[in-house]
Amino acid sequence: MKVKHKFLKGVLYMSLEGELDESKSLYTRSQMESAFDSYDMSKVVIDLSCLSFMDSTGIGVLIGRFKKLKERQITVVIANPSRSIDKILTLSGVYSLMPKVEY
Repeated sequence: MKVKHKFLKGVLYMSLEGELDESKSLYTRSQMESAFDSYDMSKVVIDLSCLSFMDSTGIGVLIGRFKKLKERQITVVIANPSRSIDKILTLSGVYSLMPKVEY
């Protein structure tokens, strides 16, 4: 699992690459939290184009980060999910919290 990020004009762009499951959840969560604490952003874009697998633990990681950022009034969106990840996020209702966008 790789967690990459870049900050540009008040927006934090995060990219999750690999598999987001129980074995990678703590690492992913800590990497995301570290990036969130490093910048003063108004929006976070989570790019899932290189995420090949996600289970319910991965969904929990995304929702947990959403809740923390919502407390700070920071918008979170999901970008470029693969077809299989898109299906998981649609069925789980994640898009009702974090809308899907194309970047």
